[in-house]
Amino acid sequence: GRKDRVILDLGCGNGYLVRQLVKQGYEAYGTDASENGIAIARKEYPDRFFVQDLSTGELPSELQKIKFNTIISTEVIEHLYDPEGFINFCKKLLPRDGELIISTPYHGYWKNLLLAILGKWDAHHDPTWHGGHIKFWSKDTLSKLLTNKGFIITGFKGCGRAPYFWKSMVIKAKLL
Repeated sequence: GRKDRVILDLGCGNGYLVRQLVKQGYEAYGTDASENGIAIARKEYPDRFFVQDLSTGELPSELQKIKFNTIISTEVIEHLYDPEGFINFCKKLLPRDGELIISTPYHGYWKNLLLAILGKWDAHHDPTWHGGHIKFWSKDTLSKLLTNKGFIITGFKGCGRAPYFWKSMVIKAKLL
């Protein structure tokens, strides 16, 4: 049931998703590097949100005793210098059969080709976007990262726009 599923949203921003999950009866918590985002999130649920420093390799102390069986990370991994370290961090927090759900902008062959043909490559991958995307994932590259780390892919969905030109993708994986 919902009470058995303990969810951690890594990179929760202003806490919107966690707030929705809690309202639906889930046991859910969120962390984010942004103190501003966490301050907004805490207004409604002060005991559910904490500032996360990924460089420590640990969860905030308030969350360290909680056993999470699901980790959600939406639109985070494309911003990280060390996505492999991030997946290792998730793996450390999950039990065997634990679930990891990641969304990130989609970059597959047809979308990349269309961006190039339309001359939109530079605008799309703008290197001057401060805090912008530094990693560009396809279904294959993200799946490979996860399977190399001991996960099995259990679901994939493209989101937004036409098939194979999706804005984002969601990959669901289970820890073996």
